[in-house]
Amino acid sequence: MQPGDVDSFEDRLRQRAQSRAHALDTVPTDAALKPRGRIANTPLATSTVSFLLGNVFALGALTCIVGGFSRFWWSTYQLGFFLAAWSAFHWGEFAVTAGWNKDKCSIDSFLLENGIQYHMAHGFAIFEYLITLYFRPTWKKHAYVSALGVILAVVGQMLRSAAMIHAGSSFSHIVALRKVDTHILVTDGVYRWFRHPSYAGFFYWALGTQLVLQNPITFIGFAIVLWRFFDHRIRAEEGYLIRFFGRDYIEYRKRVGTRIPFIP
Repeated sequence: MQPGDVDSFEDRLRQRAQSRAHALDTVPTDAALKPRGRIANTPLATSTVSFLLGNVFALGALTCIVGGFSRFWWSTYQLGFFLAAWSAFHWGEFAVTAGWNKDKCSIDSFLLENGIQYHMAHGFAIFEYLITLYFRPTWKKHAYVSALGVILAVVGQMLRSAAMIHAGSSFSHIVALRKVDTHILVTDGVYRWFRHPSYAGFFYWALGTQLVLQNPITFIGFAIVLWRFFDHRIRAEEGYLIRFFGRDYIEYRKRVGTRIPFIP
């Protein structure tokens, strides 16, 4: 055996080892879906993020269940629910993708790198809540408003997760620019009543969290920003869906609305 043959054989072994996907790896098969964020796409990073989100959820849920801790003026059931809902949303995005759409799963599936504006919006929501709670605590005493918010947030979360599960491999966090063999037009399940149930779910989830906090400013801000975002995104996405599915999608669009106010 010549030295060149040894090198070639070792190269083939390395290529074969690299081609074997580890059971814990989350590497999308589509190059367009490769992670682009700052968090490393590794099992260690995935488990760390899940651990941290789980701790935030547990602390928030406990605070909400016990009605807050009177020792700390800011530790209320409302803030507890908000933190639990926020952490559950991000963990759920990854969990559902990993369970029903693994070919598109990566560290980005947590949606924790949605942009600075996203985190600033939630930061402002907490700021508005705490400032109002400190100076005008009676403004946060409308329990029926928070109860309505809890219902809206829970229903919104269930709707979004159900949409992702039911669509399976046809769902993507990124708008698909080309049709692949796994893409099918989903019109049953929750898609029978909502044309874009994942968008409607997030819209109502986000507004529900602000009702829980009884944040009038952030509630209005979320409603305007999210409406504009989804109006633009739905228009753009449906252009591709018509290209992919033609008359079938046009007929489906006529039958089923988005259920987001003023977006037909």
